[in-house]
Amino acid sequence: MTLKEIAEQAHVSISTVSRVINQKKPNAASPEVAERIWEIVRKNGYVPNRTAQELKKGVQTQIPAAEPKTIAIIYARTDSMATDFFFSHIAKAIEQELFKSNYYLKYSFTSLDFSNPATVSRIAALNVDGVVVLGRYDQKLFQFLSQPGTTVMYVGLNPGDTKFDQVICCGGEIAKAAVYYLHELGHTKIGYIGAQDNEIRYKGYRQALEKLSLSFRQRNCVNVRQTADGGYKAANMLMDMGSDITAVFCANDNTAIGAMRAFKERGRRIPEDISIIGVDDIETDQYLTPMLTSIHIPLDELGKCAARILIDRLKGGHKLPIKTILPFYIAKRDSCAKPPVQH
Repeated sequence: MTLKEIAEQAHVSISTVSRVINQKKPNAASPEVAERIWEIVRKNGYVPNRTAQELKKGVQTQIPAAEPKTIAIIYARTDSMATDFFFSHIAKAIEQELFKSNYYLKYSFTSLDFSNPATVSRIAALNVDGVVVLGRYDQKLFQFLSQPGTTVMYVGLNPGDTKFDQVICCGGEIAKAAVYYLHELGHTKIGYIGAQDNEIRYKGYRQALEKLSLSFRQRNCVNVRQTADGGYKAANMLMDMGSDITAVFCANDNTAIGAMRAFKERGRRIPEDISIIGVDDIETDQYLTPMLTSIHIPLDELGKCAARILIDRLKGGHKLPIKTILPFYIAKRDSCAKPPVQH
């Protein structure tokens, strides 16, 4: 496939395609156009002709261009790539960074793929140079990844004590920061909505309460899938159980969005009656009423950093496992305020 063919399929100019895939300008095209171009690149397995590029620049070389390296991505915590904004955003950043160095994303799998032994066998037979794992993985997947000759890069919020290279934004510290912020506003009855089993954000929430000498009450926590529907059901459960919380920490923004709807439907004002804080800082947060306070996670940087470390590993640049922790910050908006005055 050529740049001209990509341009024809995307209904844009060749120069626009070139700027997007070579990332010469950060705003070479609108997000919609850029995604359309990358989808065509991904679907057709396009790789740049490095030799032609060098000749065009006037660089003479007798060394043949190296074959492009292939990478697979595993969405370890989801069974749908289309609905997982958090990891799909990271995956796009990884793909674009890999592309600069003649590496390309060839396969994508989800946790659902690894539930079928026959599928696992086919995946094991694939010839890829490296694997990127997005999100916490279970023991079965860990054993699969630990096969000899497999080069693995892990990206997520749950630090892992493994032999793999890792790029993380620590979910435990994120949860603590959220609870500390709510406490600074004056809240002492803080609930939790999200996953609990082996979930570092839940552990961080519990640790923060203990550090602040605040009581933990199980009735103020709901263990649900971290989706808008999960958040909606969880908020209703909290109200049905008579929880007396004045604030709630949601494990991600989708959960928080669902919870906000449930609280508002039952007459709870945000933030006058209850404060809500999420995690991810997705674009939608700024268009909600009220705008959602959230922990900002540097998704682009997580992806780019992971790709660079993986490339360095494949090139033999380092041998020992590398663990990189990226910072976060609280995007303070309108969904959090001081607790209501008790009469």
